[in-house]
Amino acid sequence: MGEVEQVSALIGDIYDASLDPALWCPLLQQIGNFVGGPAAALYAKDLVQKTGNLFFSYGVEPEFTQNYFDKFVRFDPFTTSRFFFPVEQVISRKDITPHEAFRQTTFFKEWANPQGWIDFVSASLEKSHVSYAECGIFRHEKDGVTDEEARRKMHLIIPHVRRAVSIGKIVDLKKADADLFADVLDGISAGLVLVDEAERIVHCNASGLKMLEDGIVISGAGGKLTSYRRILVTA
Repeated sequence: MGEVEQVSALIGDIYDASLDPALWCPLLQQIGNFVGGPAAALYAKDLVQKTGNLFFSYGVEPEFTQNYFDKFVRFDPFTTSRFFFPVEQVISRKDITPHEAFRQTTFFKEWANPQGWIDFVSASLEKSHVSYAECGIFRHEKDGVTDEEARRKMHLIIPHVRRAVSIGKIVDLKKADADLFADVLDGISAGLVLVDEAERIVHCNASGLKMLEDGIVISGAGGKLTSYRRILVTA
């Protein structure tokens, strides 16, 4: 099969996956075979909490996947640097850090090297203010570092992967950002209540909720904030 036919068939499979999530893992294997790499993943990363969510993957052992999101995501040179490249721009390790410097990182020594990974070619699919979703292919020692051919092939399919992810509504970074914002507020020890212009309560952290339940200083009767002592800052 020539490359034109191969790409055409792959694009068809990409859009099939947008309608059937069960097809994503075998699709990632196809993408890895096409670009050049024995493993691939579709995931999102959060730059504030330095963690992420794995949506689909192929070729990475579950133990290493768990270790990555539990610990090594914060040591990965890609985690923060990737955010500063435009959506759909294909990048690899050399766009982030020199090869020898990469080999000296904790991430390489303790996570990538034990699996034989020496490079990674990827492109972001969606970005928000503090997070991004990405599709990436791992390069093994036998594959060599990412070359221009791998970049070219990745560039051919990434726009379609991005559209398929959007069609399938796999990634919702806006909701993730809202959840993160709520987590940040809940981490504040002082009581905090956010209201709209009509003083309707839109969010309160754990301490603020307790204050509302106690009903001594403030009340949330009818979903509206009533303050017996005007000491709150509204937003």
